[in-house]
Amino acid sequence: MAYLGEEIRKLGFGLMRLPQKDGAIDVEQTKQMVDLFLEAGFTYFDTAWAYAGSEDAIRQALVERYPRESYQLATKNAAWIDCKTREEAIAQFDASLSRTGAGYFDYYLLHNLGEGRTKYFDDYDMWAWIREKKEAGQIKHMGFSFHSTPEELEEILEKHPEMEFVQLQINYADWENPAIQSRGCYEVARAHGKPVIVMEPVKGGMLANPPEAVREVFREADPDASCASWGIRFAASLEGIITVLSGMSSVEQMKDNLSYMKEFKGISKSERATLEKAQEALRAIPLIPCTSCDYCAKVCPEGIGISGSFTLMNYCTLYGKEAAAGQMGWVIDGHGKKKPDQCVKCGKCEQACPQHIKIRDELEKAARALL
Repeated sequence: MAYLGEEIRKLGFGLMRLPQKDGAIDVEQTKQMVDLFLEAGFTYFDTAWAYAGSEDAIRQALVERYPRESYQLATKNAAWIDCKTREEAIAQFDASLSRTGAGYFDYYLLHNLGEGRTKYFDDYDMWAWIREKKEAGQIKHMGFSFHSTPEELEEILEKHPEMEFVQLQINYADWENPAIQSRGCYEVARAHGKPVIVMEPVKGGMLANPPEAVREVFREADPDASCASWGIRFAASLEGIITVLSGMSSVEQMKDNLSYMKEFKGISKSERATLEKAQEALRAIPLIPCTSCDYCAKVCPEGIGISGSFTLMNYCTLYGKEAAAGQMGWVIDGHGKKKPDQCVKCGKCEQACPQHIKIRDELEKAARALL
């Protein structure tokens, strides 16, 4: 089915978590992944001004190697990051054009609306600006990504019906999660007639390698299917979905995604029952719902390894303290971050967190458990 006049297949390449080599994005492996993706008939690529190195990497891996009309490229404007004036917010667009070399963007998003972040887009009247960019032909389709409540999404869509699509966090773990409210946000978007782009279908990788109790549910239903496939197919089976973004980090992950999305089949009734069992198993395990987006890190004055600390805490919950301790050198120290006991409890991180995590409390727990 076509949305916004374009036929886009149900798998999109999310460029937030590209493969790394020697502390930088591995452009050569990214090229291989781009080639496989396009050869399989998929065309949608999603990056952002705030994804360090991503826009430059996709210029090298995609824009400089393929005809511009052969793919759709999306990027985003994060006016709430270090922007004190409208001019500084608008400058992100020019930076994205320069980094990608794309000439124009097929999909352009106001990035991570919700809570205190929406104010920046209102104050700088980015709504009028994005319409001007569309009228000038530098943007084909305008929309926004969103992390907050259905009530706030309703308010934004009522004020800005001109927005053509919404990007939402949707996965089977968060579908009924009261903190994320995936279902509620999805239903608001659809009630307003807005098609949806799905982000975090495997929750930052957590659902690609879920706890053993969840893996056992999936193994019993289909021993040959990857755990990631259940998450991506769940989201892709919903009505009104433009595409489902998968933040693939290796050629192997790309090949796995393509294996079940190239000839996409929606979730069957029996598979839906399996997913309900997996949801029940997951709800029984207390994990920190961090997706490693690192928006918190961008505002932390102390340089705390927040997402890394939460990764270690989840390792501890799932695999034991010894397994978590073995990862400390890489996850925290190896990325030049401070340990959780260095937190000064200023609270800036909690204002930026899309997952509504009580970060200060969780860092205190991490310091006690891991150090």
